[in-house]
Amino acid sequence: MPYKFRYTLGTHVDMNQYTRTGMFITLEGIEGVGKTTNIQYISEWLTARDIKHVVTREPGGTPLSEDIRSLLLGSQTEEIMPMTELFLVFASRNQHLEQLIKPSLANATWVLCDRFTDASYAYQGAGRGISNTTIECLESIAQQKMQPDLTIIFDLPVVDGIRRARGRSAPDRFEQEDLSFFDRVRENYLLRAKRFSKRCKIIDASKPLKDVQAQLNRILLKFMDQE
Repeated sequence: MPYKFRYTLGTHVDMNQYTRTGMFITLEGIEGVGKTTNIQYISEWLTARDIKHVVTREPGGTPLSEDIRSLLLGSQTEEIMPMTELFLVFASRNQHLEQLIKPSLANATWVLCDRFTDASYAYQGAGRGISNTTIECLESIAQQKMQPDLTIIFDLPVVDGIRRARGRSAPDRFEQEDLSFFDRVRENYLLRAKRFSKRCKIIDASKPLKDVQAQLNRILLKFMDQE
Protein backbone atom coordinates (compact mmCIF):
# COMPACT_ATOMS: atom_id res chain seq x y z
CA MET A 1 0.00 0.00 0.00
CA PRO A 2 1.19 3.59 -0.48
CA TYR A 3 2.12 5.20 2.82
CA LYS A 4 -0.01 8.20 3.68
CA PHE A 5 2.42 10.70 5.16
CA ARG A 6 1.00 13.82 6.76
CA TYR A 7 3.86 16.29 6.93
CA THR A 8 3.86 19.05 9.50
CA LEU A 9 7.21 20.54 8.62
CA GLY A 10 8.23 23.50 10.70
CA THR A 11 5.88 22.50 13.53
CA HIS A 12 7.69 21.78 16.80
CA VAL A 13 5.96 20.30 19.81
CA ASP A 14 7.81 20.21 23.12
CA MET A 15 7.80 16.56 24.14
CA ASN A 16 7.79 17.52 27.80
CA GLN A 17 4.77 19.80 27.49
CA TYR A 18 2.52 18.60 24.67
CA THR A 19 -0.78 16.88 25.41
CA ARG A 20 -1.26 13.61 23.57
CA THR A 21 -4.87 13.31 22.44
CA GLY A 22 -4.31 10.68 19.73
CA MET A 23 -3.16 7.08 20.14
CA PHE A 24 0.17 5.73 18.90
CA ILE A 25 0.14 2.18 17.48
CA THR A 26 3.23 0.46 16.09
CA LEU A 27 3.61 -2.76 14.09
CA GLU A 28 6.71 -4.91 14.41
CA GLY A 29 8.16 -8.17 13.14
CA ILE A 30 10.79 -9.63 10.87
CA GLU A 31 10.62 -9.33 7.09
CA GLY A 32 7.70 -11.02 5.38
CA VAL A 33 5.27 -11.11 8.32
CA GLY A 34 2.62 -9.01 6.57
CA LYS A 35 2.93 -5.64 8.29
CA THR A 36 2.16 -3.66 5.15
CA THR A 37 -1.03 -5.62 4.43
CA ASN A 38 -2.21 -5.44 8.01
CA ILE A 39 -1.45 -1.78 8.60
CA GLN A 40 -3.89 -1.18 5.74
CA TYR A 41 -6.43 -3.36 7.57
CA ILE A 42 -6.00 -1.31 10.76
CA SER A 43 -6.32 1.91 8.78
CA GLU A 44 -9.61 0.72 7.29
CA TRP A 45 -10.74 -0.48 10.74
CA LEU A 46 -10.15 3.00 12.19
CA THR A 47 -11.73 4.73 9.21
CA ALA A 48 -14.89 2.66 9.69
CA ARG A 49 -15.05 4.08 13.22
CA ASP A 50 -14.40 7.68 12.11
CA ILE A 51 -11.05 7.80 13.89
CA LYS A 52 -8.70 10.31 12.30
CA HIS A 53 -5.28 8.77 11.73
CA VAL A 54 -2.09 8.86 9.69
CA VAL A 55 -0.09 5.88 8.40
CA THR A 56 3.69 6.15 8.44
CA ARG A 57 6.85 4.04 8.73
CA GLU A 58 10.38 3.83 10.09
CA PRO A 59 12.89 4.58 8.99
CA GLY A 60 11.06 7.28 7.12
CA GLY A 61 7.90 9.30 7.52
CA THR A 62 9.20 12.73 6.52
CA PRO A 63 11.22 13.81 3.46
CA LEU A 64 14.50 13.92 5.40
CA SER A 65 13.79 10.64 7.19
CA GLU A 66 12.96 9.00 3.85
CA ASP A 67 16.37 10.11 2.56
CA ILE A 68 17.97 8.42 5.57
CA ARG A 69 15.88 5.31 4.84
CA SER A 70 17.35 5.18 1.34
CA LEU A 71 20.85 5.23 2.84
CA LEU A 72 20.02 2.47 5.31
CA LEU A 73 18.26 0.10 2.92
CA GLY A 74 20.18 0.74 -0.29
CA SER A 75 23.29 -1.04 -1.51
CA GLN A 76 26.30 1.03 -0.51
CA THR A 77 29.81 0.98 -1.95
CA GLU A 78 31.03 1.55 1.60
CA GLU A 79 30.03 -0.74 4.45
CA ILE A 80 27.78 0.89 7.04
CA MET A 81 29.18 0.25 10.51
CA PRO A 82 26.69 -1.00 13.15
CA MET A 83 27.00 2.16 15.26
CA THR A 84 26.65 4.36 12.18
CA GLU A 85 23.48 2.45 11.33
CA LEU A 86 22.15 2.99 14.84
CA PHE A 87 22.89 6.73 14.76
CA LEU A 88 21.16 7.05 11.39
CA VAL A 89 18.09 5.18 12.67
CA PHE A 90 17.75 7.46 15.68
CA ALA A 91 18.44 10.61 13.65
CA SER A 92 15.59 9.59 11.35
CA ARG A 93 13.40 8.76 14.35
CA ASN A 94 13.93 12.10 16.05
CA GLN A 95 13.02 13.96 12.85
CA HIS A 96 9.96 11.72 12.45
CA LEU A 97 8.84 12.35 16.02
CA GLU A 98 9.27 16.11 15.87
CA GLN A 99 7.79 16.66 12.42
CA LEU A 100 4.99 14.11 12.18
CA ILE A 101 4.30 11.84 15.15
CA LYS A 102 4.08 14.31 18.04
CA PRO A 103 2.18 17.02 16.14
CA SER A 104 -0.31 14.42 14.90
CA LEU A 105 -0.90 13.00 18.38
CA ALA A 106 -1.28 16.49 19.81
CA ASN A 107 -3.93 17.16 17.15
CA ALA A 108 -6.10 14.18 18.17
CA THR A 109 -4.81 12.16 15.22
CA TRP A 110 -3.90 8.53 15.76
CA VAL A 111 -0.56 7.37 14.36
CA LEU A 112 -0.05 3.93 12.80
CA CYS A 113 3.65 3.29 12.34
CA ASP A 114 5.39 0.40 10.60
CA ARG A 115 8.26 -0.16 13.07
CA PHE A 116 9.55 2.03 15.90
CA THR A 117 12.12 1.67 18.68
CA ASP A 118 11.45 -2.02 19.37
CA ALA A 119 12.99 -2.59 15.93
CA SER A 120 16.21 -0.91 17.05
CA TYR A 121 16.57 -3.33 19.96
CA ALA A 122 15.80 -6.25 17.65
CA TYR A 123 17.86 -5.31 14.58
CA GLN A 124 20.70 -3.13 15.82
CA GLY A 125 20.74 -4.72 19.28
CA ALA A 126 20.21 -8.46 18.88
CA GLY A 127 21.00 -8.49 15.16
CA ARG A 128 24.13 -6.32 15.11
CA GLY A 129 25.26 -6.95 18.67
CA ILE A 130 24.97 -3.40 20.02
CA SER A 131 24.27 -3.34 23.75
CA ASN A 132 20.89 -2.42 25.17
CA THR A 133 22.63 0.21 27.30
CA THR A 134 23.84 2.03 24.19
CA ILE A 135 20.42 1.87 22.55
CA GLU A 136 18.71 3.03 25.74
CA CYS A 137 21.03 6.06 25.82
CA LEU A 138 20.07 7.12 22.31
CA GLU A 139 16.42 6.33 22.99
CA SER A 140 16.47 8.67 25.97
CA ILE A 141 18.05 11.47 23.93
CA ALA A 142 15.95 11.10 20.77
CA GLN A 143 12.53 10.39 22.23
CA GLN A 144 12.80 10.86 25.98
CA LYS A 145 9.87 8.90 27.49
CA MET A 146 7.82 8.70 24.31
CA GLN A 147 6.46 5.16 23.78
CA PRO A 148 3.65 3.63 21.71
CA ASP A 149 0.29 3.00 23.37
CA LEU A 150 0.06 -0.36 21.61
CA THR A 151 2.65 -2.46 19.79
CA ILE A 152 1.53 -5.40 17.66
CA ILE A 153 4.27 -7.94 16.95
CA PHE A 154 3.64 -10.23 14.00
CA ASP A 155 5.49 -13.48 14.61
CA LEU A 156 6.49 -15.95 11.91
CA PRO A 157 9.26 -18.57 11.57
CA VAL A 158 12.29 -16.96 10.00
CA VAL A 159 12.47 -19.32 7.02
CA ASP A 160 8.87 -18.53 6.08
CA GLY A 161 9.25 -14.78 6.52
CA ILE A 162 12.42 -14.49 4.49
CA ARG A 163 11.00 -16.67 1.73
CA ARG A 164 7.99 -14.34 1.51
CA ALA A 165 10.15 -11.21 1.56
CA ARG A 166 12.62 -12.41 -1.07
CA GLY A 167 9.80 -13.65 -3.27
CA ARG A 168 8.11 -10.25 -3.57
CA SER A 169 11.05 -8.06 -4.67
CA ALA A 170 14.82 -7.72 -4.83
CA PRO A 171 16.19 -7.91 -1.27
CA ASP A 172 17.27 -4.67 0.41
CA ARG A 173 20.38 -4.38 2.55
CA PHE A 174 18.70 -5.92 5.61
CA GLU A 175 16.96 -8.69 3.72
CA GLN A 176 20.35 -9.88 2.47
CA GLU A 177 21.39 -10.88 6.00
CA ASP A 178 21.69 -14.59 6.80
CA LEU A 179 19.03 -16.56 8.66
CA SER A 180 20.95 -16.50 11.95
CA PHE A 181 20.65 -12.70 11.98
CA PHE A 182 16.87 -12.93 11.70
CA ASP A 183 16.74 -15.70 14.30
CA ARG A 184 18.29 -13.25 16.76
CA VAL A 185 15.91 -10.49 15.68
CA ARG A 186 12.85 -12.71 16.10
CA GLU A 187 13.99 -13.97 19.50
CA ASN A 188 14.47 -10.39 20.70
CA TYR A 189 10.99 -9.40 19.58
CA LEU A 190 9.53 -12.29 21.56
CA LEU A 191 11.59 -11.35 24.62
CA ARG A 192 10.41 -7.74 24.43
CA ALA A 193 6.82 -8.92 24.10
CA LYS A 194 7.21 -10.76 27.41
CA ARG A 195 9.00 -7.87 29.10
CA PHE A 196 6.47 -5.26 27.93
CA SER A 197 3.38 -7.47 27.90
CA LYS A 198 0.98 -4.64 28.71
CA ARG A 199 1.99 -2.72 25.57
CA CYS A 200 3.06 -5.53 23.22
CA LYS A 201 0.66 -8.08 21.75
CA ILE A 202 1.79 -11.01 19.60
CA ILE A 203 -0.04 -12.20 16.50
CA ASP A 204 0.62 -15.58 14.89
CA ALA A 205 1.38 -14.45 11.33
CA SER A 206 1.71 -18.03 10.06
CA LYS A 207 -2.09 -18.33 9.96
CA PRO A 208 -4.21 -17.52 6.88
CA LEU A 209 -4.82 -13.79 6.43
CA LYS A 210 -8.44 -13.95 7.62
CA ASP A 211 -7.28 -15.57 10.85
CA VAL A 212 -4.49 -13.02 11.29
CA GLN A 213 -6.99 -10.20 10.87
CA ALA A 214 -9.41 -11.87 13.28
CA GLN A 215 -6.60 -11.78 15.86
CA LEU A 216 -6.01 -8.11 15.00
CA ASN A 217 -9.68 -7.32 15.42
CA ARG A 218 -9.74 -8.83 18.92
CA ILE A 219 -6.64 -6.89 19.96
CA LEU A 220 -8.02 -3.60 18.64
CA LEU A 221 -11.42 -4.08 20.27
CA LYS A 222 -9.78 -4.83 23.61
CA PHE A 223 -7.50 -1.81 23.20
CA MET A 224 -10.48 0.42 22.46
CA ASP A 225 -12.32 -0.88 25.54
CA GLN A 226 -9.37 0.13 27.68
CA GLU A 227 -9.29 3.69 26.36
